[in-house]
Amino acid sequence: MNYIKKLLNLDLTLQIVMGILIAIAVSLVSKEWAQSLSIFGLLFVQSLKAVAPVLVFFLVASAIANQPQNQDSKLRPILFLYIIGTLCAAVLAVIMSTLFPTNLQLNVTDVVLNAPQGISEVLNNLLFKLVDNPVSAIMNGNFIGILVWGAAIGIGLRRSSETTKLTFSDLSQAITQLVRVIIRLAPIGILGLVAGSLAESGLQVLADYARILLVLISSMLIMALCVNPLIVWLKTRKNPYPVVFIALKESGVTAFFTRSSAANIPVNISLCEKLGLQRNIFAVSIPLGAIINMGGAAITISILTLAATNTLGISVDFPSAILLCVISALSACGASGVAGGSLLLIPLSCSLFGIPDDVAMQVVAVGFVISVLQDSAETALNSSTDVVFTSAVSS
Repeated sequence: MNYIKKLLNLDLTLQIVMGILIAIAVSLVSKEWAQSLSIFGLLFVQSLKAVAPVLVFFLVASAIANQPQNQDSKLRPILFLYIIGTLCAAVLAVIMSTLFPTNLQLNVTDVVLNAPQGISEVLNNLLFKLVDNPVSAIMNGNFIGILVWGAAIGIGLRRSSETTKLTFSDLSQAITQLVRVIIRLAPIGILGLVAGSLAESGLQVLADYARILLVLISSMLIMALCVNPLIVWLKTRKNPYPVVFIALKESGVTAFFTRSSAANIPVNISLCEKLGLQRNIFAVSIPLGAIINMGGAAITISILTLAATNTLGISVDFPSAILLCVISALSACGASGVAGGSLLLIPLSCSLFGIPDDVAMQVVAVGFVISVLQDSAETALNSSTDVVFTSAVSS
């Protein structure tokens, strides 16, 4: 019992590292055992996805309903940071692709995926998500619809009685407490996720794509450790790195293994509370960031598209590169907050250079092959940036 108590009192990140090491050891001993452990990972991710829509709805409604009349949620500056950050990520991806051009093995056949056929379709889907039925939005994890209904009900409740406002506040606190319990199970959940991934494909499948992976992950590291801190410093004129490192440690690590910005919303909200940020800000900015703050997605879309053009011998001039940055940023904002959501938007950017759909789908297939690391790093960047930018606005 003493050993168990000592383990439970360890830092959560250290517990997660121990879980990863155990998963690696089990996968080396027996793939069957490792596969059997994957159930814990699936349950962990499903628990986060299940609680996130309800949490966001009550948190947004409560934050707006109880917001003092002389304060605002600072939506305009956080939106500005999200858009600038995503656009900067796309520009960085173009620069990295120019400095380190890569080729792809475009030999995947019979790939059939339901990808958007144009930027208008992405925007059309976003508009219809705005007016989704509230029950449907919560059931299907439509966070755009949940935000709209949460904000609308919160605004309506501002003139209600204090008892009603307190009820919504108590409900949000109760769900937040449940989130804390789920997050404490992260080491077991991540153990299952790692064990399942190693049992299913191993890491040897990534060897053939080492160069493109190196360019992708290097770009995301530069974004997380250089570009984002610069954006925050220009906004606050304060040292951004303490928050950057905390966000990468406590949000990025979990997001790396869940591979879902939506599933990581409860983790980010818990971290914002721990950092002492303003509740009326992070209650809106965190779920909003999971929808539109997609710097990692913009990097993935741009680099894989330019790798395709390089493979096919298509020349990309400067105006086309700028247009690619804009399209990548807009497309990234429409990417779903689930694993692999950005990959299905690659055909949009490929169409700029006349790349046929069947070839573009081969690029998407390559993305799924390397998604073991690519999608994990992308989600870690996206999710940790939500906390970093929220902190900048709250300061």
